[in-house]
Amino acid sequence: MKYKHILFDMDNTLYPASSAMNDGITRRMLECVADFFGCDMEKAIELRRERIIHYSTTLEWLRSEGMTDVEGFMAHVHPDNEADELLPQPGLRDFLLSLPLPMSVLTNAPHEHADRVLEKLGIADLFIAVTDIRDANFFGKPYPDAFEAALRKAGSSVQDTLFLDDMQKYTDGWAAMGGTAVLIGKENGRPLSADAVPMVKARAAGQAAGLKPGKTLRLNSIYEMKGLLNE
Repeated sequence: MKYKHILFDMDNTLYPASSAMNDGITRRMLECVADFFGCDMEKAIELRRERIIHYSTTLEWLRSEGMTDVEGFMAHVHPDNEADELLPQPGLRDFLLSLPLPMSVLTNAPHEHADRVLEKLGIADLFIAVTDIRDANFFGKPYPDAFEAALRKAGSSVQDTLFLDDMQKYTDGWAAMGGTAVLIGKENGRPLSADAVPMVKARAAGQAAGLKPGKTLRLNSIYEMKGLLNE
């Protein structure tokens, strides 16, 4: 077994992307965009679709435009009751327990969101570490700082960690750093533009470490990953 650690994205990876909670998060994020630019929701959707290919997150984009109330943004997007619409995942805990490697979580959300979700799913105790957006100074995946913060917490490296995420721009960043990524589910989100700072930095980090670009595999869900661990 060549991997020694599994690094999971959380939202839409540890549970299906069809979750109603994800719809609420997206809606509240767009409300922040509309409020910041003083526009309607239709215009907010258009602006975000146009600009997000240059940034790791909506938060990074809005900060680049001059938004300063980061904590206010996160509080609105992730209210206390956000996990109420997250459906139970009956087989998830047993599946994770069956995996033979230590596991951790890397999320571009704040820790309070991660705590709510992992607690609701009944799996909070199964991970050796959870790395959130604050741990990376608000520069999330696919910035190298986010991945490196997660690896430091887990005591692991890019080469011996298998990274799973549902967003191509994040698996692209991991692969650019020399790692093996698994893209979960159907295509979700648009790849970053070739000149986007997060991807430029990810490629540079891989080159600085003397690593060749890694690879990205695709699975429908995390439940199909056991075969990868035995390669």
